[in-house]
Amino acid sequence: MSEQPELTAAELVVTEPQPDDAGANTLDRYDWQASMAAADGLQMYLDALGREKRLQSDEDRRVLCEYHEDWVALDGDKAEIVSAKHRDPSVDAYRTVNQLADDGGLAHLFLRWRALKEKPTCRLMTTGGLLSGDPQDLEAATKALRAARLAGRLVTLEDGWRPSVVRLQSAIRTHSGKHLPDDWVKGGEAEISEEEQHYQVARFVSILNIQHSLTRRSDIGFAAPAKFVKPVVDHLGYDVPCEAVWNAVYGLFYTRMRAAGPRKEAIISPVLAYANGSEPPTSADKERELADRIVTMDDIDVAVIMAVGNPGAYQTLDSPMRLSRAAVKMRKGYCSDNSIERGEQLRKDYHRYWRDRLTGDPTAMAERDRLRRLLLRVSDRADTPHMRSNGKWGPDFWNSIQDALDGIPLEQVPMGMDADLLLGGISDLANACQIWFSDRFNVEDEIRRLRDENSGSAA
Repeated sequence: MSEQPELTAAELVVTEPQPDDAGANTLDRYDWQASMAAADGLQMYLDALGREKRLQSDEDRRVLCEYHEDWVALDGDKAEIVSAKHRDPSVDAYRTVNQLADDGGLAHLFLRWRALKEKPTCRLMTTGGLLSGDPQDLEAATKALRAARLAGRLVTLEDGWRPSVVRLQSAIRTHSGKHLPDDWVKGGEAEISEEEQHYQVARFVSILNIQHSLTRRSDIGFAAPAKFVKPVVDHLGYDVPCEAVWNAVYGLFYTRMRAAGPRKEAIISPVLAYANGSEPPTSADKERELADRIVTMDDIDVAVIMAVGNPGAYQTLDSPMRLSRAAVKMRKGYCSDNSIERGEQLRKDYHRYWRDRLTGDPTAMAERDRLRRLLLRVSDRADTPHMRSNGKWGPDFWNSIQDALDGIPLEQVPMGMDADLLLGGISDLANACQIWFSDRFNVEDEIRRLRDENSGSAA
């Protein structure tokens, strides 16, 4: 009997069953993952275009969505499994390696890497930063061990990287639960020594890439066209709004990520499925079964061409006029639509922060009251007679407050807050009619007037 050829990373990804299909369920709450997958796809597409500015007939790059992890970047026989973790400002930075293993998903990434015979590379994409100390030490270890691997040197625990590897090994053991690899189970027949477990983790660290402090969900819609699409449009020489191309490509990835669901053969016993004498499916067969989850470079090429040919069809519809008290007061003070929209989004983030803090934290309410007094003092100092001498002083007031907030030391604000969230607090106080951007007026009358004037196109 001839020996079966060893499967490549890409073949293992599509043939090895995943343990669950929970990833797609998070998309209802976080479309940020679809945005990050689209950004990855656009970069792969730009690389595939090359100097010729067109795809080659043998182009084989593709993105497999919501399988094993949030997505898998495939290039021929190579594969990179990607875990995308959004962190709200209230939690933000990872403070320990244990948090990276649990909340950051590194434990799950390690388990999938082991199940896939250590063939793929792995990447963590997250909005959270890495605090100095253990998290940044682990990041340094990934870079050093990756450099050693790419240089063809044996991955070892020397050069000071052992502590980071040991910490990650311990965190993986803590957060793997019943999915712990057989050879890590104490007393099991296949148990390996702890030192060999450390070497497994060191190999994992050498193929791991941590991309942190990425654009948050609240800003991705504004940043994505310029950040991810403009390089593609410029390379192709198209004169088209980047927003239109982004919407077309993002929609493609959003659809593919939502396509995740039960696989067709999941209801059939593997024994019965091939009882008629047919051969087990090949990796190509398995990949065809997953076609609804896959975005190819040709798919992206078609989306780009459609957006270029008819950009108006992919432009974002104008947002309805904001009719919150804060928005109406800013508009009365001649603030720009961009400032109003930013204030509204930051106010939502500010509410989310305190909603999380007030759940189970007895000190949060007193801290919130203390912050309110600080923000009112900032607004009072920014509101000067000289500024009000200009009849349209709202924009100057808004900018002056931002400058003042940027100068507040972090130790004077609640943990996890930054200047943007403080500005959200200013917007919240404006919504409570405690801060104004113009002379006082009857806000409720103005809201009714705008609602009638816009006949339903206001929100």
